[in-house]
Amino acid sequence: MKTYVWPAVGLAAVAFSIWLLVKELRGISLSDVGDQLSAIAPSHWLLAALSSVVAYAALAGYDHIALLHLGKKIPFSFITASSFTTYALSHNIGGSVLSGAVIRYRAYASKGLTGHEVGVLVALCSFTFALGAALLAALLLVVEPRVLDRFVDLLPVAASHLTGIAILCLIGLYIFGSWLGLRPLKIGAFQIHYPRLPIVARQLVIAPIELIGAAGIIYFALPEVGNPGFMIVLGVFLVSFSAALISHAPGGLGVLEVVFLAGLSEMDPAAVIAALLVFRLFYLIIPLALSLVMVLWFERAQFGRDHRADP
Repeated sequence: MKTYVWPAVGLAAVAFSIWLLVKELRGISLSDVGDQLSAIAPSHWLLAALSSVVAYAALAGYDHIALLHLGKKIPFSFITASSFTTYALSHNIGGSVLSGAVIRYRAYASKGLTGHEVGVLVALCSFTFALGAALLAALLLVVEPRVLDRFVDLLPVAASHLTGIAILCLIGLYIFGSWLGLRPLKIGAFQIHYPRLPIVARQLVIAPIELIGAAGIIYFALPEVGNPGFMIVLGVFLVSFSAALISHAPGGLGVLEVVFLAGLSEMDPAAVIAALLVFRLFYLIIPLALSLVMVLWFERAQFGRDHRADP
C-alpha cells in the first residue's frame, strides 16, 4: 500500500490543482502570457538566472552541512554535483524526501557511506530546509504580519505577529539545545546526535539563502506594475512551495500556480503565470537537463570502474 499511497496523493493533488488552475486561467490567452514574457527586461532575465545559481549553490550547502555533522570527508566537487543532481531530479519527480534518499544513497554509497549514514544525511537536509523555512516565515510574520491575509481571513494581524515571535522562540530553544551539548537520542540501535553550534549556525544561514534565491527568480520576472515588493513575493513563495512539497505533485504542477495567483491577486494573472514559467525554466527544466547528463556520466564512470574490477 505504501508504494502507491504517495504517488496517488501526488496525482490527486495535480488533478485538483489543474482543475483550480483552469478556472483561474479563464480569460487569459497564450498571447497575453507571451507578451508578458517578452516584456521582461534582459537584465531581469539575467538576475533571475543568477538567483537560480544562488539557490542551487545554497542547496549544495545542505549536503555539506550534513556531511560535516557526520564527520565525513568527501571531495567538495562530488558533494556539489550530488546535491545538484539530487534536488534537480527530486524537484521534478515529486516526493522529494523519498526520491532524494534514493539518489543520494546511489551517490554516497560509492564513497563508503552506509545506509544509516545516508538516512541521517537526508533527515538533516530535510530538517535544514524546514528550519530555514520556519525562520523566514517567522521573520515575515513579524515584519509583514498581513502576508497571511492573502490566503486566509481566520487569523487577525496580532495573531500572525505573535505566531512569528513564537516560532522564533522555538528556534531559539533549538539553538540553546545545541549550546548545551545534549546527549544523543537513542531509539534502539539508532542514535541521533544533536548538531553542534557551528552546524546550527550554518543551517540558519544556508537555508534562508536558498529560499530567498528561489523566490528571487519569480520576483525579478514579475513586472513593476502592481508588484507588492520582495517581502510579499517571498511570503507567497514560502506558502506555495511548502504546499507543493506537501502535495508531492511532480514539480508542484498546478499547485504553485494556484497559490501564487491567489497570493498575488492584485497583479495581472498573465504576468504571474509568465513569472512562474521563468521560475520553472531556471529552477526545474534547465537543472533537470543538466542533472540527467551528470547521472549518465556518473553511471558510465561506475560501470567502467566495476568492469575494471572484475577478474
